Amino acid sequence: MRLRKILRVRWRSWPLLAILCVCGFAQARFRQPSEEYAARRAKLRAAVDGPIVIYGYTGHEDASEVALFFQEPHFYYLTGHSEPGAALLLIPEASANKSGADQLGAEKSDGAQSADGLREILFLPARDPKEEVWEGPKTGPDDPDVTAKTGFANVEPIDNLKGDLEKLAKTYKTFYTLLPPKHEEGYPHLTNSVAEIRAAIPHATLKDITPQLDAMRQVKSEGELALMQRAIDVSVDAQFDAMRRMRPGMFEYQIAARMKEIHETGGCSREAYAPIVGTGFNSTVLHYSALDAEIKDGDVVVIDVGGEYGGYAADITRTLPANGTFTPRQREIYDIVLGAQNAALVAVKPGAVLTGDKGSLQAIVTEYINTHGHDKEGRPLGRYYPHGVSHHLGLDVHDPGDRARPLEPGMVVTVEPGIYIPEENIGVRIEDDVLVTKHGYQLLTARLPRTADEIEKIMAEARTRAQTQP
Repeated sequence: MRLRKILRVRWRSWPLLAILCVCGFAQARFRQPSEEYAARRAKLRAAVDGPIVIYGYTGHEDASEVALFFQEPHFYYLTGHSEPGAALLLIPEASANKSGADQLGAEKSDGAQSADGLREILFLPARDPKEEVWEGPKTGPDDPDVTAKTGFANVEPIDNLKGDLEKLAKTYKTFYTLLPPKHEEGYPHLTNSVAEIRAAIPHATLKDITPQLDAMRQVKSEGELALMQRAIDVSVDAQFDAMRRMRPGMFEYQIAARMKEIHETGGCSREAYAPIVGTGFNSTVLHYSALDAEIKDGDVVVIDVGGEYGGYAADITRTLPANGTFTPRQREIYDIVLGAQNAALVAVKPGAVLTGDKGSLQAIVTEYINTHGHDKEGRPLGRYYPHGVSHHLGLDVHDPGDRARPLEPGMVVTVEPGIYIPEENIGVRIEDDVLVTKHGYQLLTARLPRTADEIEKIMAEARTRAQTQP
């Protein structure tokens, strides 16, 4: 449940930073085989009629002392390259413009490259020995093993990109890149990238490649699904630990810290988003992040915490009774949310839509909540459900793409209804990660219990074990 934009450069702990000062920039762990990235690039090249230019992050997006580098997700999706300062050039396959690749190949210094071999070029910054003393070795364009490391047959110095664009502009009038939104938030990476391209080829027309990339990213490959399942499994382990550890008198940050420890011990490179652990009134705050309140007897606690593994995010929420037992009113609200989630899950299948008219997941959940239960004034509970029921999940916790697009096999979405009643200090959200299959859906988080009875049983068993241990 993350409705705001999540920045890709995040804060981490000082002990981890100390390790990384020795080992270099953090890498997105468990890179997929180079062939998978190459297949994505080939598919994208075939979809357009001009060269594609995409810049990776520079490393300057966050200048703070505790910032670690993580790659721009579209760039990583196409390259698997997780070091700063790189760029990607793709040249289309269209035979009508084959002369563009031929011309570029003929003008290379050795004259030996074929047009087919120059359909994709990875540009890397030159290695800087002084910088590497502090940050560790990087991959440079002249490294003897650069092809094996990157999966690119052609790797050039980043300084060559401007000249290559100028040569291609003699043949192509249209180029594609990631165009910035009207108001780019945070560091203006896309704005700066477009400025560099326009400076090199001022007379070319620039078109946005984002819609094609977004659509590709919505359908996951088997390799992507394996990484996502691992992120989910480790995050489920952390949710189980929270159920067993939860006690009145603990603080929200203690629950979050333990869950992050489990994520990293299990191989996650970072949190998929800022952890949410909200007790009492804080359970009704959708993006609560302070994590400084004491958990009181009688509270419910919303725990929305997920790890990121191999670049792919998990997104899971459970709501727990602080003392191990829901009050009748808390259970009533919990069961309504669970019923709404079950109603939405039944509807998940190819052709379904997340938002829209009566048959959408959003409409199903809204109708269920409005027809089950009331607030203290006797009004329907729909007024306490202010957010969407679903979003796509992948390299971003809110993976991009058209949410009105009908679901297809291979898509992964969340299903996450909630009810938040501030005047009663009751917030309940239940969130699971769901794979759309050929005939319906698969609950990727199925190992984690969802019913109030199951949660109370796990919490009771943990208390019993704690009391009997010496």
